Amino acid sequence: MHRIFASLISAAALAVSVHGLRAEPYWPSAARVYFIAPANGAVVDKTFEVKFGLVGAGVAPAGVDKTGVGHHHLLIDTETPKGEELNQPLPASAQIKHFGGGQTETRLELPPGRHKLQLILGDGNHIPHDPPVTSDVIEIEVK
Repeated sequence: MHRIFASLISAAALAVSVHGLRAEPYWPSAARVYFIAPANGAVVDKTFEVKFGLVGAGVAPAGVDKTGVGHHHLLIDTETPKGEELNQPLPASAQIKHFGGGQTETRLELPPGRHKLQLILGDGNHIPHDPPVTSDVIEIEVK
């Protein structure tokens, strides 16, 4: 009996250590993220406003590990993370902008030409939720 109890304690400890990076449950299934602005196909100036929309969940700054909240990341001219990338914090780069302060809008400056934008939500540790909550990819033209 003692051996069974010890095994159960070990299994619980392992589950907690593996679970430590994510909040459970990861994300409400009804959550949806989208662009309020710009619209798909918009022609914008070099510097333009981007507004993020979210329904079915809440926005919280990075570091808040709470069920049903996360923060925005803006993907610029890059592919949607897939596979094992979804289990890691999203790296901050020129192609992945973090809004860890809980921001829901920004002013963005891009060079002239066509660009693809997409939103993806991350938890308090910048890890995409499971399943990932992403917007449709929009295309804009910077004049």
